[in-house]
Amino acid sequence: MSKNRVLVSKAKAGLNKFKMEAAREVGVNLKDGYNGDLTSRENGSVGGQMVKKMVEAYEKNL
Repeated sequence: MSKNRVLVSKAKAGLNKFKMEAAREVGVNLKDGYNGDLTSRENGSVGGQMVKKMVEAYEKNL
């Protein structure tokens, strides 16, 4: 059972949009649904970009 779950169900669409935007920024061809054909490096770059954006937003609000 996956432990990665959205705590606020209404936020799921927003998180998916954010992920797609991050993928476009780093040049990864992310699609809706299955993305098992992507490398770990590509997936990691998307996650890294998401974290980078979240940190920037947090620092901006300090």
